[in-house]
Amino acid sequence: MTADTAPAEDMPLSGRRIGVPESRQLDLFADMLERRGAAVRRCPLVDIRDTPDTTAVTAWLDDVIAHGLDEMIWLTGEGLRRLRSFAERAGPPYPERFAERLAATRAVTRGPKPTRELRAMGLRSDIAATEPTTAGVIDALEAVDLAGHRVGVQLYGSDPNRPLMDFLARKQADVRVVAPYVYADEAEEPQVLAFIDALVDGELDGLAFTSSPQVRRLLKVARGQGREAELIAAMNARCVAAVGPLVAERLRDAGIAVTLMPESSYFMKPLVRALVEHFAD
Repeated sequence: MTADTAPAEDMPLSGRRIGVPESRQLDLFADMLERRGAAVRRCPLVDIRDTPDTTAVTAWLDDVIAHGLDEMIWLTGEGLRRLRSFAERAGPPYPERFAERLAATRAVTRGPKPTRELRAMGLRSDIAATEPTTAGVIDALEAVDLAGHRVGVQLYGSDPNRPLMDFLARKQADVRVVAPYVYADEAEEPQVLAFIDALVDGELDGLAFTSSPQVRRLLKVARGQGREAELIAAMNARCVAAVGPLVAERLRDAGIAVTLMPESSYFMKPLVRALVEHFAD
């Protein structure tokens, strides 16, 4: 049965127009919405790339392979994937020795995505953040003795994460920071402006954000055109969905009301379910 002939109950988003800021998993997310009848408007906002400072990443891998770590803080699944890719491109013995060092290191994870990436390597998360935020990582490590420990930290993009760094300094940890990827604003600005027009003109019923950089980029383009207040007002008149608390916090900080967010599992499938439930009501 095709989407054109599917029963209405199988197309709960039929007639709904949902904006999807582009991300690495855009096609997967958009397809899930379209299979439920939504008309998806895509907008390329951010691109994730390897850091141009490859020398720093190689030096970090050399240090970890040579000396190991006591704890490794994974803030994103993307970071672990990128570091594995760096190790694989470096060739033997990098992939094998890196995996061995990680297996001997206590893993600290900010959320489910780095946990999932560890599991794909046959590893596990030893300490999970109490919530998938920097504050949750700090809370989970508050009672852990880190004095003199070699603690690796994989940063979220190029954000220096001062709260976490200040916490680890207070705990007297020997911190080894790595930033394996960056967010690049490579989208064609006319496409972003057309997306803003669609929001302001009421051509969308809602939009769903899956990362904080999407929010920052959209607001930055609007600000550059003197349209930020207009955009925020339009978003506050629509259904605005956030995949998790980090994205929701970024939206609220900008004065944008978050209509819905999955209750506990911060992935795309729960986000789609939350959208279906919202529009059903």
